[in-house]
Amino acid sequence: MKRLLRNKAFAGIAILVLLGIPSVWLVARTGPADEGLYATVKRGEFKVLVTTAGELRAKKFVSITGPTNMQQAEVYNGVKITTIVPEGTVVKEGDVVADLDRSPVAAKMADVTLALTKAQAQYEQAMLDSTLNLSKAREDIRTMELTMEEKRIAREQAQYESPSVRRQAEIDLEKATRALAQGKLDYATRTEQAKAKMREVGADFERQKNKLKIVQDVMTNFTIKAPSDGMVIYVKEWNGKKKTTGSQVSPWDPVIATLPDMTQMESITYVNEIDVRKVAKGQRVVITLDADPTKKLKGKVVAVANVGEQRPNADAKVFEVKVSVEQADTTLRPGMTSGNSIETFAQQTALFVPLEAVVSDSGKSYVYKRSGSSTVKQQVQTGAINDNEIVILRGLAEREQVLLSIPAAGSRHKVVNLPAARKS
Repeated sequence: MKRLLRNKAFAGIAILVLLGIPSVWLVARTGPADEGLYATVKRGEFKVLVTTAGELRAKKFVSITGPTNMQQAEVYNGVKITTIVPEGTVVKEGDVVADLDRSPVAAKMADVTLALTKAQAQYEQAMLDSTLNLSKAREDIRTMELTMEEKRIAREQAQYESPSVRRQAEIDLEKATRALAQGKLDYATRTEQAKAKMREVGADFERQKNKLKIVQDVMTNFTIKAPSDGMVIYVKEWNGKKKTTGSQVSPWDPVIATLPDMTQMESITYVNEIDVRKVAKGQRVVITLDADPTKKLKGKVVAVANVGEQRPNADAKVFEVKVSVEQADTTLRPGMTSGNSIETFAQQTALFVPLEAVVSDSGKSYVYKRSGSSTVKQQVQTGAINDNEIVILRGLAEREQVLLSIPAAGSRHKVVNLPAARKS
């Protein structure tokens, strides 16, 4: 009978090894009172990690933009990218990167050209009218001067005539003088009116010329060139999709691509609202790459967003976390998927057990600890927790063994409570 039980125990251990359960933690035990797997209390370094997926991007970059003055050309709905070089293309300063659809601006140019032609015609007509009207006014003044001279001569000749004739001559001279004075005032008024009219039509003419120049400049800039040397990386739209052929370039956000500085990289990741309270600026991070799982890079948290956001295809709100890559690596490329293990807590020496070993009863934490040939229900004081383990501050010692599951129903165990903490 004993041999049969021993063989069963060995068979159980062999199954656990085949299933990949770490033998350093678990010990098989059989007995009439308690059956189950035991874990050994370990002492060593304890870490709490928040692991997230992220994406690499350059800290610094030069933006490649479309025309920045499309609003001035009254293009408000955006324009389509007709062609763009493939992402990752290495370009030199001045190389053509993309072309935009010119049809919306071509229609606007036709309208502005027509308005300019009309404004120019009005300007020329106003100039001709002013010239004609002022020329006629000057001629009228000359005629009035001659008339006044005639009346003066007539008055001089009438000095030997009867008083009534002399009086009439004086009245005629006064009328001629007053008419000349009024003519000169009218001429000055007409001159000011002509100047005002010319300023009005001239301003409209200049406005239309400037508008045409703006539209022409915008259309010229629809052929987008690289502002400096670098590798072309597409930018993302609000929905997370990259701008490429067929995408719209908004007048309010004309950036279509970037030329990143590859020597300074960072990983942008998003942490859920439960874990974000553990994350803080300055924490160490181990960065891995999906493209090369064997590579591990050192990083550091440089920024944690204060406000959460709703990401596409995500149910809960998340907070943006920026992780600086502390090691330069020529193989890194923007857009690479990264794994970020953020070390939110570390203790060089701690006692810890698997999470499964700790149970809660009436607001207190307990473990089922092996004590000789039996098991006792030991109260413990717990500390930090990670995904798999929990720190034990009081109640256990290194190498003691605890059950990984609650014993069978109906079993009775001695309860060992912790002594009251001393008051300082």
